Amino acid sequence: MQANIDISWLQLAIFSTLLLIPLSVNAYFKLGISRSTITSLIRMFLQLLFLGLYLEYIFVLDSIWINAAWVIVMIIIGSHGIINKSNLPHRTLFFINVLALSSALLPLLLILSIAIIKPTPLYSAQYMIPLAGMLLGSSISSNIVGLQTFFDGFKQRGNEYEAAIALGATASQAAFPFLQQAMKKAQAPILATMATTGIVTLPGMMTGQILGGVTPIIAIKYQLLILIAIFVMLSISLSLTLLLCLRYMLARNGLLKIKLTKD
Repeated sequence: MQANIDISWLQLAIFSTLLLIPLSVNAYFKLGISRSTITSLIRMFLQLLFLGLYLEYIFVLDSIWINAAWVIVMIIIGSHGIINKSNLPHRTLFFINVLALSSALLPLLLILSIAIIKPTPLYSAQYMIPLAGMLLGSSISSNIVGLQTFFDGFKQRGNEYEAAIALGATASQAAFPFLQQAMKKAQAPILATMATTGIVTLPGMMTGQILGGVTPIIAIKYQLLILIAIFVMLSISLSLTLLLCLRYMLARNGLLKIKLTKD
């Protein structure tokens, strides 16, 4: 196995000129997204540069309090992103997402750290922060899809829910098809990823570890560990989010008590 091969800033800058290709394609088709694309690229470079410098500092300190604070910040920012991208107006839903993500992420991190990976120390930033980032990243995307599907279902087919209530169904029974649809749609991407991993796609974590000098077998074991953890995290956080949202949005008589769209 080769040692880690560094990339110079000059090499990265030269390779970045290839970005002129997608920018030119967007301009040719008059997509009208040149400004947002350039803004996204600039943010990507600045955010990753800041993250790299910050993580080096965190890795040196390796403090349990700083590591925990960073994970909490990730959960809060992720929850805010879920609400914004789902186009949901209610502040309470933000706290629901914080609770759901925390309830799924923290036990999984403990299990991975104490029973499986066993880093020294157990709160090692080198493992805790990347693991939390990967688990949260996939769960955030799925929660956005799940919430959008769930609330869109009520907006478009609310009469079906009301009819079921009128016929004597409980709120849980009447809402079950909406929960079912949201869960199915939100889990579709991760199921597709698991079904094609290793044949059609080579996962990012596994690729990164191999490029970093880790043997393929070790990289595969870590990738399997992460995919299982992501699926478990997604299932717990999504089901908690949807069930808590359902409880929040319904009155005692089973009727909707909140508006489903922004003013």
